[in-house]
Amino acid sequence: MHELVIPFLLTLIAGLSTGIGSAIAFFAKKTNTKFLAVSLGFSAGVMIYISFVELFPSSKLLLMAELGSKAGFWINVAAFFTGILFIATIDKLVPENINPHEARCMDGVTPCKKPEEALMRTGTFTALAIGIHNLPEGLAVFFTATQSLDLAIPIVIAIAIHNIPEGIAVSVPIYFATGSKRKAFKYSFLSGLAEPIGAIVGYLLLMPFMNDTTYGFILGAVSGIMVFISLDELLPAAREYGESHLSIYGLVGGMAVMAVSLGLFL
Repeated sequence: MHELVIPFLLTLIAGLSTGIGSAIAFFAKKTNTKFLAVSLGFSAGVMIYISFVELFPSSKLLLMAELGSKAGFWINVAAFFTGILFIATIDKLVPENINPHEARCMDGVTPCKKPEEALMRTGTFTALAIGIHNLPEGLAVFFTATQSLDLAIPIVIAIAIHNIPEGIAVSVPIYFATGSKRKAFKYSFLSGLAEPIGAIVGYLLLMPFMNDTTYGFILGAVSGIMVFISLDELLPAAREYGESHLSIYGLVGGMAVMAVSLGLFL
């Protein structure tokens, strides 16, 4: 059981980084949107590179070793697209007007021109939506960490950066609706807890059936989840926060850093 403590703690760190977004919203006079754009692009680069260079091939090797070349290949492909379908379905189930990854009327810390009751409702539902989205992210971090901490740590950093603007999106409307920093931070904090909860649920449901085939399928699905998050959430958000080229520079930088860091462990 002790070998699961570190994966769980890493998942907890990734999820609770929404609190950093709250701190930025409360204490920064103005969000550095260009830096945020580069950071989100960097996160996407890290996640895409790890997905296609490490997780997807590792899944393929495990599945082909257990099921044979042909069956293993196709199960690997199926796992990848199952991960995409899973996160895309969750994304689709969240109504567009409360989806934290859809465009909204705030530039980081500037509130929308809405009545207080509407702002409170916006913040509450945004927290709920982010919590739902964070469940598969928790699974991604946890199961990657059980396989390789070298891979899990950059994923934690990438998801943590990704969660910072989500924390802003939750805390700002609640703060301006209630005037309470404590209440705004609490909602942001609770939305981030969905990631370790996702890890616990995944562990309880899947560990009794865990073997190399199951691990291979999970790694393939996690790679699909992270690619979808990068393309559907991180890069669009990065382009909204800054100049379009900044997100691409961040993307390439994230890939380059991961390529170098993985090479150092050969």
